[in-house]
Amino acid sequence: MAFNRKSTFFILSAGAFVCTSAWAAGVSVVGLFKDKAIVSIDGGKPRTLSIGQTVQGVRLVAADSGSASFDVDGKRRTLGMGQSFAGGTATGERQSVSLTADARGHFAASGSLNGYPMTFLVDTGATTIAINAAEAKRMGLDYKAGQAVGVGTAAGVVPAWRVKFNTVKIGNITVNQVDGMVVESGLSVPLLGMSFLNRMEMKRDGQTMTLTQRY
Repeated sequence: MAFNRKSTFFILSAGAFVCTSAWAAGVSVVGLFKDKAIVSIDGGKPRTLSIGQTVQGVRLVAADSGSASFDVDGKRRTLGMGQSFAGGTATGERQSVSLTADARGHFAASGSLNGYPMTFLVDTGATTIAINAAEAKRMGLDYKAGQAVGVGTAAGVVPAWRVKFNTVKIGNITVNQVDGMVVESGLSVPLLGMSFLNRMEMKRDGQTMTLTQRY
């Protein structure tokens, strides 16, 4: 995967979210303790839930150092550390987000990565989601445990590490277990590459781009 001057960027900025029915909350577990769990709900900031506490339709039923059980919109879900449940509609309709182009014809949207707010640039020439080392450290990601590789940038070849992101969220779309890359330097903004986009149907109609989740 090369990040260079020839890369094609579709810059995402905020657009209208398409949601035709009520969605079940998405839950990611980022910490486990006796009778408590630290969770990210719908890609939001991690927060601590105690047994019996309900937030955004998510109720913690049981928790210990190994797993946590939740009632999510009336359904029981048991998750281990780092595991996620992606919410969906009762009718089975797929999630979509519509983006509106800016004055330069670029598209923009905000999202989150492992529950941490993130603004991406979409690069269909990038094979994976990519962030720089500073962003990875902010998230507390142990990226150097991943496979070390070299990545070509405008400044030359720099160290990088292959990682797996637990959750990637844009609008109402949440995707779990997405291949990624952490680049030591030379990458100023996060890239939303094909490891995410391959799971979407991408349609552009004039100044609007619609992403619809395939799986």
